[in-house]
Amino acid sequence: MLWVALDFPGLAPAQLPPLAAWACQFTPRVSPEPPQALLLEVSGSERYFGGREALLASLGQALGELGLPAMLADAPTARAALWRARSGGLPLDAVPLSAIGTDEAFFAAIGVGSVGELAALPRESLAMRCGQRLLDELDQAVGRAPEAREFFAPPERFSAELELPAEVSEAPALVFAARRLLAELSGLLTARQAGVRGFTLTLVHRDGSRRDVTVELASAARELERLSQLLREKLATVMLAEPVEAITLAAADFTPLGAPSGGLFGDRAAEAEDWAELLERLHARLGRDAVYGITAFADHRPEYAWRRVAPGDWDPHDFVQPGPRPAWLFERPRRISDTAAETELVLLAGPERIACGWWDGDEARRDYFVAELGSSLAWVYREEGAWYIHGLFA
Repeated sequence: MLWVALDFPGLAPAQLPPLAAWACQFTPRVSPEPPQALLLEVSGSERYFGGREALLASLGQALGELGLPAMLADAPTARAALWRARSGGLPLDAVPLSAIGTDEAFFAAIGVGSVGELAALPRESLAMRCGQRLLDELDQAVGRAPEAREFFAPPERFSAELELPAEVSEAPALVFAARRLLAELSGLLTARQAGVRGFTLTLVHRDGSRRDVTVELASAARELERLSQLLREKLATVMLAEPVEAITLAAADFTPLGAPSGGLFGDRAAEAEDWAELLERLHARLGRDAVYGITAFADHRPEYAWRRVAPGDWDPHDFVQPGPRPAWLFERPRRISDTAAETELVLLAGPERIACGWWDGDEARRDYFVAELGSSLAWVYREEGAWYIHGLFA
């Protein structure tokens, strides 16, 4: 077996469960060791990560993204890995007694300062002086006795809070602190093979008030960089009325999400995902109401032949306009002066009669022509003795 211990100096006990959820991306066998350590049994994960060294390197890189100081050590047993991590990674025999929580003063008086020296003492005398528990822990550390441990179950939702080291008065500056919570969320999602379509960052102000900043995604995702980028865009639009003392990140409604696979001839799924990421960045920066799609609609009147829809939606009607339509349609038709009409307007095609709209009170009865107007190709009609231009062809 191979155990890895992570010791987080100064960690608040309430922060340990979110970190355990984060660690489940490396192995399902994560055992919390309150108040500030995690034990990971990773022998089943070595092959997936490419061996022990690659696994430890991945763990070290993930800890760097987390931005939380930690000591890492591995050993064949959980107890040995924990003691080694507490000592900064020293060999088990050289681990100081301060790392195992025993009576240092007594052993210092008899010249014993390390686990190796402790293990060399007579067992009977050691048991009489320190109790059986210390002997049991020594046996567990060297593998002579088993150690029963409870393993952490990854939750179905995420919630974590972080007190800031100093008050923050500018919302964009919160991204650095929030990235740690996002890294924990990303790790949990990886462990559950899931993604989220949104998350909420709650800002706790100096006066005790709270403000929710909700980030929505165009498609389910769990990548740390993508989540951080969206939060950065969202916070850039937030003005703080009061300084922020703490933040809370919450996410629920996890969506199953497998690892992406590329295509042999291009990758249309990846291209669609790129568009989704662009869309969600625009939503975060401009607001959802400012970004929308346009689809054709079954109506012969040009001003009614389209609809505003949610991005990615479309009208299922199979409707084809009976005549040519310009790429650029004016919001309101523009009247052509009589002089321009006489000297520059040359009719090329038409007429196309559009007579409809009686059902909604905006009836149209027009004859449209394709015409040359100066150097442009225009879509025109005549009404009450005057010519109007309604659009221009590309």
